[in-house]
Parts: sequence; C-alpha cells; structure tokens
Amino acid sequence: MQNSLKIVCNDSLQMNAAALLVQKAANFKSSIYIIRDQRRANAKSLLGIMSLGIAENVELDLEAEGEDANEALNALAEILKG
Repeated sequence: MQNSLKIVCNDSLQMNAAALLVQKAANFKSSIYIIRDQRRANAKSLLGIMSLGIAENVELDLEAEGEDANEALNALAEILKG
C-alpha cells in the first residue's frame, strides 16, 4: 500500500526539527520519503532530509509504503506543519 500527502511547511526545517522528524519516522515500519522539487529523501535519514533545504512555505510531498503508511504520513505532516 502506497499513500501520499501534499503539505506546506510553515517554518524552515532546522537541525533539531529534522532530528525530531527522523526519530518519529524511525518508529514506523513503512518506507517513508519526503519529496521537494523532484528530489526525494528517506525520512529516516537526517542527512537526506537536510539536503532538501526545507524552508518556510515550501510545498512538500510525503510518500509512505507499508502497513502503517497512513499513520506515518499523519504523524510526519504534523511535525512539518509546525
């Protein structure tokens, strides 16, 4: 099962917020990706997330595939929305 969600990030993603996002993503069994401008990063990778350069009011896509995909998307969207 694959699901996706489009959100607008309210704040720029700083290191501590990115670390929180990675920690939250690691709690899920699903494969989770954050997509920005055709670039895709594993949500369980701090370096990958930081490489996206997520700034304020940036539109992101979240994708998850696995048994807990919906829960993962909802949890990560809450963090990214601020």
